[in-house]
Amino acid sequence: MLSRAFVRLVDYLPLPSLRVQRIIALAVILSQAGISATGAIVRVTSSGLGCPTWPQCFPGSFTPEAHPEVPALHQIVEFSNRLLTFAVTLCAALVVLAVVRARRRREVLVYAWLMPGGTVLQAIIGGITVRSGLLWWTVSVHLLASMLMVWLATLLFAKIGEPDDGVDVAQVPAPLRWLTVLSGLAMTGTLIAGTLVTGAGPHAGDKSIDRPVERLQVEIVTLVHAHAEMLVAYLALLVGLGFGLAAVGMNRAIRRRLIVVIATVCAQALVGIVQYFTDVPAALVVIHVAGATACIAATAALWAALRTREQITAPAAEAAASSA
Repeated sequence: MLSRAFVRLVDYLPLPSLRVQRIIALAVILSQAGISATGAIVRVTSSGLGCPTWPQCFPGSFTPEAHPEVPALHQIVEFSNRLLTFAVTLCAALVVLAVVRARRRREVLVYAWLMPGGTVLQAIIGGITVRSGLLWWTVSVHLLASMLMVWLATLLFAKIGEPDDGVDVAQVPAPLRWLTVLSGLAMTGTLIAGTLVTGAGPHAGDKSIDRPVERLQVEIVTLVHAHAEMLVAYLALLVGLGFGLAAVGMNRAIRRRLIVVIATVCAQALVGIVQYFTDVPAALVVIHVAGATACIAATAALWAALRTREQITAPAAEAAASSA
């Protein structure tokens, strides 16, 4: 009942073109990646508790206010990051309205509705992070959830660009798609190891002496080596995937996206190496987090290109369905 009423209400909106839908979907990717980077700025500037409560900034106030124990700069940085949540929410809401109004297929609708749902989940995780005093594992979960949202937003962008009345067509053999899954698992392991490095590293998000942030009590060098080894595995699998795709033949879209993924991962590795030998400067932490979102988006785009939805003739459709 409510869904039908929502659809009837949305019908009063102008019909968005495919180009408009793709622009909105791109804005969703950028907003999800952007708030991940600004979250890193909050952490490296020790502004994680600039607003010490949630959902309010201070007890009784949703906005910053003068406080002798909380510097104004920290309040501004943390509150600005919270305000960006509204931009993320707006983009998520717009993409839902666009695809519902355009009567897109169920797959697109599911991905679109995951955007506002994920935003609400992220807000809850953020509240838990603040209320727990920035416990290292809550910060890790918060970052990993952001990376998941970037992945889903990239898939949404790809799905929106495909025809609703087409059929799924595998662009490469199934074993190579499974190799891509394996590389994705290595990427996930790299991300998890990276959050553990953050949990034991020097940027806790707050430097209050009377309320020190609990850190992961593991030797950071050990965690750095684990993170680096997972990255090597990730890159090795991508190189192997590249040779496999070259052997069976790949279209221009797949080739271009594979090159982007490998180049992005190599650049990310270089940033990590410089971080390690320069005692983790704050600016490089922000760049490294932004690079992580780029790696996630590039890998998701590559994954989407390996199996696409295309408009083809009836006989060809039957052949594609039988070979899938």
